[in-house]
Amino acid sequence: MMEILGVRFAPLNVPLKRRLETLSVALMIILLGFGDLIGYLLTAYLLFYTEKLRYFTLLYFVWMYYDWETCNQGGRRHRWTTWFRNCTWTKYVCNYFPIKLVKTVDLDPTKNYLFCSFPHGILSTGIFGAFGSDNLGCKKLFPGLEFRVVVLDQHFRIPFFRDYVAATGGVSSTAKSLNYLSSVKPEEPYTGRGTILIVGGASESLESQPRTYRILVKRRKGFVKIALKHGSPLVPVFSFGETDIYNQLYGSEGSTLRRAQNYIRKKIGLAPIILMGRGFFQYSFGIIAQRKPITVVVGSPVEVPKIPEPTAEHIDKYHEMFITRLVELFENNKHKYVENADSVNLELL
Repeated sequence: MMEILGVRFAPLNVPLKRRLETLSVALMIILLGFGDLIGYLLTAYLLFYTEKLRYFTLLYFVWMYYDWETCNQGGRRHRWTTWFRNCTWTKYVCNYFPIKLVKTVDLDPTKNYLFCSFPHGILSTGIFGAFGSDNLGCKKLFPGLEFRVVVLDQHFRIPFFRDYVAATGGVSSTAKSLNYLSSVKPEEPYTGRGTILIVGGASESLESQPRTYRILVKRRKGFVKIALKHGSPLVPVFSFGETDIYNQLYGSEGSTLRRAQNYIRKKIGLAPIILMGRGFFQYSFGIIAQRKPITVVVGSPVEVPKIPEPTAEHIDKYHEMFITRLVELFENNKHKYVENADSVNLELL
């Protein structure tokens, strides 16, 4: 590695495989970070600056209308997602960090589980590698379960970008979608579901900093209510290292920066983060994630009864049980996957 004027450059003899991994992650970051904008710009270009392709774009809008509710009804069928979930691109992304998926208990393949994941990090990279692709063997670790990652509903309303999200097996974050996934069995060959919900959402991404684990869970209780309505076990999932791959310009709660970020997030649904990563040929600055390991650990489920109309008392009871199980998962595994783990604590917000 060579350093010039404080900028750390990558060696010239970096193997091609590592270059391809970096390129794959860069493309993923561009899609996840700017996919909505790219979708709109591409649509405008095809409609106003092409002659023949504009008619195909109009036909695409007809398809969008027909396909509008798919994200609320379990997502794309697995035969339409298998290729993308196993493609070389997603494999390179998983190998870049690398991302690892670890299970701590076997799960009943006939149940519909609600996997509740923390922390969100900047882009939830570990979750999309572990459950938005099949490269880490999620379907082999948990046979019989069909996995769906819950993403912002607005992504399914963006031309072209919606098809990328759907190709990963993504589903909408609406209550309608979560109720469907919790109550309806998947098509064969699957016998149960693993619905991956990133509970903290965009707000939690604003808390992401290296070597810190601040998660939004104390006031997030809607997921418990949905689980109780359908009797879906709650499975705690923790992504160790997720917060280490990016730094950001951090604004504490109440600061001018945080107020501006919260205002924009409420308007557009996305958190405006000023992130700090690395570049393609140097390690000092850029938008590409740092090459740091991410380990996604799946804990033991909290079994809940089926209560069609759960009361506040029911929700609070099982919410506390879930938090206890989540904290246990973190404490029991942090020494395996976090450096200097004794100085790292889980902060519940």
